[in-house]
Amino acid sequence: MSSKYRLSRAYKNAKILAFDNTSKFILFSDCHRGDNSFADDFANNRNIYFHALKFYLNEGFSYIELGDGDELWENTSFESVFNAHKNVYFLLQEFFKKDRLHMIWGNHDMVYKDSKLVAQNLDTYFDPVEGCTKALLPNLPYHEALILKHKDTRQELFLTHGHQADWWNYTFWRWGRFLVRVLWKPLQVWGIADPTSPAKNYKELIKIERRIKKWIVENKYLLTIVGHTHRPRFPQPSEIPFFNDGSCVHPRSITGIEIEHGAISLIKWNIETTDDGVLRVVRVLLEGPKKLSDYQKMNTV
Repeated sequence: MSSKYRLSRAYKNAKILAFDNTSKFILFSDCHRGDNSFADDFANNRNIYFHALKFYLNEGFSYIELGDGDELWENTSFESVFNAHKNVYFLLQEFFKKDRLHMIWGNHDMVYKDSKLVAQNLDTYFDPVEGCTKALLPNLPYHEALILKHKDTRQELFLTHGHQADWWNYTFWRWGRFLVRVLWKPLQVWGIADPTSPAKNYKELIKIERRIKKWIVENKYLLTIVGHTHRPRFPQPSEIPFFNDGSCVHPRSITGIEIEHGAISLIKWNIETTDDGVLRVVRVLLEGPKKLSDYQKMNTV
């Protein structure tokens, strides 16, 4: 099974979300929420992520997570992940209550292909204070891909994790999970990187990006947004419309993609120190905004 076939199948089966120029979306991926141990990369940026997500909730954005939200390779129990980052899940719950939460699975949470496991992990949680079970994210659907389709221009934005172009992490993800649990998680504590991860293997990263770009061209320059490699990408309108929102496990920052007022931007949230020594979480515009219509070449119906 080729990467072309996997990407095309994801596109064919994607859920379609209608949007217009009043719609607002924030796209994050590769949070890798863990158990707050030394191997939990998300823990370093948890406060940045929480502040950013709270900002987007208050500003009326919908949240789309492009895969690898929960780190379910290193961690065998979701309960430990939930307990470590309970405030984050309660914030996601607020998006969910407002029907503004859309989740995509990646290779590190590929078990969420199974709706029963999603329900087991996310439908409810146990409140130790009141001693009872409460609803968390009941009946939350997970998808392999989403398509944002503009109501007026009919332009499509294809959203997926991107591991469809990575044969090892898609086809043999169970082997990858096994190796991470028994080998690379203990070594990560000592600073030794997992060589199977495209985020830490530059040659593999380039191959994955090349495969996705080739698929985009073959599909009439369909605007595509992925994660997986952790490398932010923001092309100009004259280039192949291949976007990557980066990750939430960069050193000291998180990156994401905003879609607002019919335009797209690449942003970063990080901590800055003021002259009087106060730490602040700030939003930095890295690229854009660029009108989505500037990328609309042949992907109309």
